[in-house]
Amino acid sequence: MLDINEKIDILSRTELFKPCGKQMIEQIAGFCTYRKFSKGEIIFRNGDPGETIFFVKTGEISVVQRLEERQEKEVARYGKGDFFGEVDMLMSTPRNAEAQAAEDSEILYFPGEGKVLQDFLQISPPAGAELLRVFLQTASARIRRANLLLKENSPWVQEMRTQVYGDKLTGLYNKTFLEEQLPAYLGNADEPVSLLAVKPDNFKFINDNFGHEAGDQALVVIGVALSKHVPDSAVVVRFMGNEIACVFPKTNKEAALETAQGIKKLMNSIDMSAVTEGKPFTLSVSIGIAVFPDHAKTAEDLIARAHELPLLGRERGGNKILFPEDK
Repeated sequence: MLDINEKIDILSRTELFKPCGKQMIEQIAGFCTYRKFSKGEIIFRNGDPGETIFFVKTGEISVVQRLEERQEKEVARYGKGDFFGEVDMLMSTPRNAEAQAAEDSEILYFPGEGKVLQDFLQISPPAGAELLRVFLQTASARIRRANLLLKENSPWVQEMRTQVYGDKLTGLYNKTFLEEQLPAYLGNADEPVSLLAVKPDNFKFINDNFGHEAGDQALVVIGVALSKHVPDSAVVVRFMGNEIACVFPKTNKEAALETAQGIKKLMNSIDMSAVTEGKPFTLSVSIGIAVFPDHAKTAEDLIARAHELPLLGRERGGNKILFPEDK
């Protein structure tokens, strides 16, 4: 048996977890099982569920594919410090080969015996979120070399993406998603991308008069309305507090202005009676628009330029639509 510190040491030495902090590795180590395998002992067989990652402490592991006429072909060999099994786990596919100990070996595996990944995500969502980050980064090279495509609908990938990029209150994407994924939308300077920052002018009235729970409920109503209103190609994000950001690919300045006018009209007409205890209330919003590449060349600058405008719109009386040149 290994104590927790020995498990941490094994994980810390693998390529997968080198970028990770000690606290996260400690949480993962607590979810691992250690086992010894004798030479020739099977670790998994072809067709077994691909639900586990294996970390080699000592020894060597041979992965073989069974061929016709009782022949076999070794497709991979792993030694001390290596890990394997992550591609099947990412893709939620059964094993397509057989792993066996080429010599007496010691292995740590995650999730451990009697445990499933979903349990880990529920117990430690932050560590699960961080695990997805490093896991996808490290495993992507292996997946590409194997000429495989990551299944975006893999259940645990979807769950962990939700932990990383989902806003728990509204169900929208969160600030992390916008900051990390927006650069991918800005890859072609010939294709404009518009970022709209939508912020209520009079949201404080709801919090002050009906409570912060009513404010939370109002955010949910806004998020649902916006998500239904925008086209499928757009992305709606809860950016900061009560500010909602919307990304519109292939949308120039003129189209962005027309879109913003539609969003403002929508926000002004939202029924907030369930939030305001039946009392009449009209939501006023100011919208900042920044367009790539006209107003910014990078995602960071594009966000900054759109984000600063709604407060200026409120200062000018509210219900305004502003571009950076309107400052």
